[in-house]
Amino acid sequence: MSTTRRTATVIGGAVVVLVAALLIGAVTGPAGLTVRGVIVDLLDAIPGVHLDSGLSAQQHAILWQIRLPRVVLGALVGATLAIAGAAYQGVFRNPLADPFLLGVSSGAGLGATAAIVSGAALGTFGVPVAAFAGGVLAVAATYTLGRGVGGARSEVVIILAGVAVAAFANAAQTFLQQSHDETLRQVYSWLLGRLSTDGWTQVLVVLPYVVVSAAVIGLHRRVLDVMAVGDVEAASLGVHPARVRLTLVAAATLGTAAVVSVSGLIGFVGIVVPHAVRLVVGPGHRLLLPLSLILGAAFLVLADVVARTAMSPAELPIGVVTAAIGAPFFLLILRRGRQAS
Repeated sequence: MSTTRRTATVIGGAVVVLVAALLIGAVTGPAGLTVRGVIVDLLDAIPGVHLDSGLSAQQHAILWQIRLPRVVLGALVGATLAIAGAAYQGVFRNPLADPFLLGVSSGAGLGATAAIVSGAALGTFGVPVAAFAGGVLAVAATYTLGRGVGGARSEVVIILAGVAVAAFANAAQTFLQQSHDETLRQVYSWLLGRLSTDGWTQVLVVLPYVVVSAAVIGLHRRVLDVMAVGDVEAASLGVHPARVRLTLVAAATLGTAAVVSVSGLIGFVGIVVPHAVRLVVGPGHRLLLPLSLILGAAFLVLADVVARTAMSPAELPIGVVTAAIGAPFFLLILRRGRQAS
């Protein structure tokens, strides 16, 4: 089988997995939706197509205003966290790097906590805007500190600077929580992650950031393969490692901060999915990046299904589900690495 055909087959299989996950996410729940009804209703939305899905008016409203927005948002969040994780692991040549490596999660958590404890003063979008700003500012501070003192070892120092910035943001967040303990439940609900939606609003807000982030990362897939051999070797081949690293960190951070601002902190997606893909297709970014994007979307949609049904009618925070899956997988990665060494 030729390389092109193999690539098309693998990506096609991943797309089938994603479509199946989306359908499962759309039909799962107490509204009585069926796979056939959902598919026909989706086809009926195409201009010029008129089909009877058999869904009642109430079921139609549930599908289009509750289920589909949540499923699509989950797919966008999972896809972004997974491809950002693959990008971070590539630019830092660190297989344990994830989208929260440089302080995105801590900065976003601090921003969201500050918005929550301030009450309704910031309006409906106060928490997402504050979380987005906090995540971006934290990474900007990390990168500025790392580049300023790192010199030739900036790659390593940037990661250490991220640890320091995250520690500072966590301390500030803890202070705010203790000073406003009446908001603890709301803060922890956000920190543990959730995919609650208000129609299509959140999807439309994050979509432009997700598209730009994924496009920039995808366009650098061959450059990431070159950078895997080291900065000196990459520079000799015409690549500017510092510039590429800044571009990819900025793109991955932009997408991560955007999705985290509406979903809360959902861990392990950026580690689990890229590593699972590597086990199947190898480390080459030509396949790693698109497969991480597609399977990251499928993974989080299915994780949300588990979160909605495991303790029905109550709902688990989706971050708990991803941690329950990701932690054992993380230990498996460490064990495989030890055996290989």
